[in-house]
Amino acid sequence: MHHGHQSCGGVAMAKHTILVCDDEEIVRASIKLVLEKDYQLVFATDGEDALKRFNAQAIDLVLLDLKMPKVDGLEVLKDLMTRKPAPRVLMLTAYHSVEVAQRATQLGAIDYVTKPFERKDLLNAVDRALNLPERNLPRADATDTR
Repeated sequence: MHHGHQSCGGVAMAKHTILVCDDEEIVRASIKLVLEKDYQLVFATDGEDALKRFNAQAIDLVLLDLKMPKVDGLEVLKDLMTRKPAPRVLMLTAYHSVEVAQRATQLGAIDYVTKPFERKDLLNAVDRALNLPERNLPRADATDTR
């Protein structure tokens, strides 16, 4: 099933730009393999780098690794969520840190993808995140404080 990228005239629509932030070369390479055909990709190797790149151009979606040297994913996420409008963010996480990933969704991430990921799971998560209507986006300030 492949839809949404080509209009009837056969003219490719402008590709969404995704910022991929992961300190592991192998993860960046596998994400590139899965997504490069359909999306414009920008890579960052750590949190500071990610924020620099995010500031430098229009980014439609951020794929953000939770565990990184220097600034960890949650810190980067908090910073991104202060932006207006806040970006769409998908967390990348190893199986054992699912609790942290759930915390990230409370902070405003749309969802998380566990590594190692299946090609189709990554594609589906990205597609879903990009197609979420604006009003359904999680907002850190909209969470009820209990």
